[in-house]
Amino acid sequence: MSSLSHTEIWTAIDALAKRFDMSPSAMAKLAGLDPTSFNRSKRGDGDARPRWPSTESLAKVLEATGVGFSEFAALTERAPRPDPRPNPRAVPLIGFAQAGAEGLFDETGAPTGPEWDEIDFPGLGEESVYALEITGDALVPVFRDGDRILVSPTVPPRRGDRVVVRTAGGELLIKELARVTARSVELASLNRVDGGDGGDRTLDLAEVVWIARILWASQ
Repeated sequence: MSSLSHTEIWTAIDALAKRFDMSPSAMAKLAGLDPTSFNRSKRGDGDARPRWPSTESLAKVLEATGVGFSEFAALTERAPRPDPRPNPRAVPLIGFAQAGAEGLFDETGAPTGPEWDEIDFPGLGEESVYALEITGDALVPVFRDGDRILVSPTVPPRRGDRVVVRTAGGELLIKELARVTARSVELASLNRVDGGDGGDRTLDLAEVVWIARILWASQ
């Protein structure tokens, strides 16, 4: 193992997860590890002291997947190299269908908890962002099944922006911000055909826990 570099070890771990059509977090769970064990934030990329996976965690992953060490080492050559695009950064990711569960966001709308996966996203500054993956057709034609939206809980939303809204009742909504008054928030449906996303909504301010602005979508 000493002959492999820090980058090669982590590249092989990513390639192993990809071989079994899993995220690194899902592979960690399969091996009985903390799901965040292989997250980008745990690798120390760019730090003075890069962090390595433990021998124990690597052994558990190889046992769970049935892959020998020599085969694992060979993945360092066949795996895709790190994203060459400028300034890639790990961004928390979760499916929109799962994002309505309790404990996934703090009171400001920022992601929290171990259930989040991660993806690399290039060209980001220092703003706090996360990604949601759309499932189903309720938001067609604006967002389709499999689209990923990049969301900022810190960039102030403006009228006409597409937003994610958390209500005091536990709902997680994706709408267009139509109007904000001293007492209410008016939200416009993104599905103008059949209102499959629940249609237009007007919420009392007391019903709104947070509103986060959608910055970008993969389409």
